[in-house]
Amino acid sequence: MAGKPKRMSQIKQLIRLHQQGLGKKTIARQLGMSKNTVKAYLQKIETGELAAESLLSLDEPVLEGKLFAGSPSYKLDRYDSFKNELDYFSKELQKVGVTRRVLWDEYRQSHPGGYRYTQFCHHLGQFLINKNPSMVLHHKAGEKLFIDFAGKKLSYINKETGEIIECQVFVACLPHSDYSFAMAVHSQNVDDFIYALGCCLKEIGGVPQALVPDNLKSAIIKANRYEPDVNRVLEDFANHYGTTVAPARVRKPKDKALVENQVKLIYSRVYAKLRNQQFFDIQSLNKAIVQKVKGHNQTRMQQKGYCRQEKFLSDEKHVLKPLPATGFEIKYYKELKVAQNNHIYLSNDKHYYSVPYAHIGSRAKVIYTRSMVHIYVKGEQVAVHRRSYAMGKYSTEKEHLCSGHQHYLNRSPGYYINKAKAKSDAFYQVVKQLFAQDKYPEQLYRTCDGLLSLQRKTDKVQFDKACSIAIEYNNYSYWFIQNILKNKMTGDMETVNEKPLPAHKNVRGAKCYK
Repeated sequence: MAGKPKRMSQIKQLIRLHQQGLGKKTIARQLGMSKNTVKAYLQKIETGELAAESLLSLDEPVLEGKLFAGSPSYKLDRYDSFKNELDYFSKELQKVGVTRRVLWDEYRQSHPGGYRYTQFCHHLGQFLINKNPSMVLHHKAGEKLFIDFAGKKLSYINKETGEIIECQVFVACLPHSDYSFAMAVHSQNVDDFIYALGCCLKEIGGVPQALVPDNLKSAIIKANRYEPDVNRVLEDFANHYGTTVAPARVRKPKDKALVENQVKLIYSRVYAKLRNQQFFDIQSLNKAIVQKVKGHNQTRMQQKGYCRQEKFLSDEKHVLKPLPATGFEIKYYKELKVAQNNHIYLSNDKHYYSVPYAHIGSRAKVIYTRSMVHIYVKGEQVAVHRRSYAMGKYSTEKEHLCSGHQHYLNRSPGYYINKAKAKSDAFYQVVKQLFAQDKYPEQLYRTCDGLLSLQRKTDKVQFDKACSIAIEYNNYSYWFIQNILKNKMTGDMETVNEKPLPAHKNVRGAKCYK
């Protein structure tokens, strides 16, 4: 009886033969078992609570339960005292350095007649298994996408330096079909993580209802079992694609058991098959990964009559949400003060962007992507700029400046010539001749501003006469024209008749100057 129990159908035959009056030796010979085994079963039946006829009517599992009621160790007094300490042992095992051997040593010191080490471990193991039962999870088609990074890395060789560049491997799978995706990226930072996730959704051709990342730093800012803080970039990504983020619980690997299993399969079906190949850039490495993952998805699964790709195409692809029309760009957020020169300073690029001058001194919320900069004040978008990476430079919209500053930016020779032409022809000729001089135009802008100021303050006729005098004397400076007007030199001037010189012998002829 110490060996494996006999089949209950055979035991029923034993009971029937015994009822027919056959001896133990005869029963043993007919059933192919030892005489002692027959004797032991008959003793169990005779000392049991139920009669032989009642045992024959029982189903085989019930009959086995009646004949083998379990280990008597659970009925001993020492088990009752040991059972009360199981919760304590379970908690202590979670502490650093505490093992079953340590707990057993302590147990034997307080209970010298207690269980030996083997039975101690057996009963404690049974308790731990019953305490944490496993549940089978059923996933709907298109409901979730599990996301993780593999623990081991792949690499490629830099052609120029010969350096081995290690890469992280992003892994994702749809739990309903177990359809998987993998690609290599340079790191686990936010930019690479979001890029890989975008490539994954593009590859599967749709968007699931929820993204289930592990507690990665690039996805989760602060891990928490009930309300984890999701990275704002991942939230923006989910909003752009019309999905949600439902992180896996902390220290609950069974929440994402499928993607954990996918990582193991990727090791054997991608890593192992690429181990003898060399790559010289990440693009060629990813090209090889795509081919191996494709083969993995097309491999027929054990105990199932289909492969992952067939299951995905038939059940899941058509229930995924459509991809958005535009790709996702990572958004970065800052709150900056509008400076006195009505610009904000983006320190990442060391670049200045203009804001309407009415908001000088205000706090502006800045949202910028790889290509654009959006500026908001009091919940209203007040400026949009193309992002510039020119250090120390300014991106300025003229409409954002006050009228004085706009005038300053609008200055040019043509600007002043057109303004003078609108005033009078004499003023136009003065300004035109002014810029015809061999001087840098920036030096002449203030002269033009001064002349325009004089023109506004002076009688038009008098100013035009002053301009005519300036043209006659070929002097177009602000001070010259101002002095003409100040000294009232624009009145009717007498024509002076020049008298010829008297003839005398000292007058030299033209020949003397040749």
